[in-house]
Amino acid sequence: MTAASVPAAQAANRPQALRQSLQLSRRAVSSMLRQPQVLVPSLFFPLFFCALNAAAFDRITGAEPEFAAQFDSFLDFLLPATVLQGVLFGSTQAGTEMANDIEIGFFDRLLASPVSRTSILVGRLAGGALLGAAQALFFTGILTLFGASVKGGVGAVAVLVVVSSLLAVGIGGFGVTLGIRTGSAEAVQGAFPLIFVLMFTSSAFFPRDLMSGWYRAVATYNPISWILDSLRDLQTLGWSAEDALVAIVTAAGLAVLSIVVALGALRRRLRTTT
Repeated sequence: MTAASVPAAQAANRPQALRQSLQLSRRAVSSMLRQPQVLVPSLFFPLFFCALNAAAFDRITGAEPEFAAQFDSFLDFLLPATVLQGVLFGSTQAGTEMANDIEIGFFDRLLASPVSRTSILVGRLAGGALLGAAQALFFTGILTLFGASVKGGVGAVAVLVVVSSLLAVGIGGFGVTLGIRTGSAEAVQGAFPLIFVLMFTSSAFFPRDLMSGWYRAVATYNPISWILDSLRDLQTLGWSAEDALVAIVTAAGLAVLSIVVALGALRRRLRTTT
């Protein structure tokens, strides 16, 4: 093959790689739908925590004038946190499924086939992104039925869906990295408590203005807080291009970082298995 023909060959392979990624994405979604016991925790537990916290802390709305000026109820405050909590819980499944593929030998069969190596990763993460978008719509619909408001309108909901998809890719990418490196579903599941740490050291469940000490410092520099605070402003104060940009860029940054790390792990595994 001449040097001039290389770009043409690469261009011809792109549609094929795209089709392969779509097929693997469909497989990722189908595997999740066939295991409802895996999806239920990421749908039930965020709603449980939301109901518990709304009942326990709703008095803050009346006790703190600054808080009451922005939020009609504590349920309003919890809406973005509930969405992101569900997305973070669900996105860990991508890493578990990747490890399962390695354990049962499906990953090695993919490597032995003419499938694009990048599509193996893209397909898995795209399935997680689709689940994240569905979770965003599900939680927003449920909480609005119970009285939460979204003053930013359709634009705010659209940003919430986009951010949820990007965050699913970001967290899912780190899970996939762990799955590729260890080849163990148990190891990926063992990292699940880190998701709790990420959420509970952010402004997810308590206003940052009412925090103090090291906890407030950690929450201030937690990127999940940046996303949550921007989404809350969109939800309760109305549409703002600046808030939308902050939320999307932060989530996209996490997604890009995790994809780079996951691609590095995939290349290392390819070198050791070929």
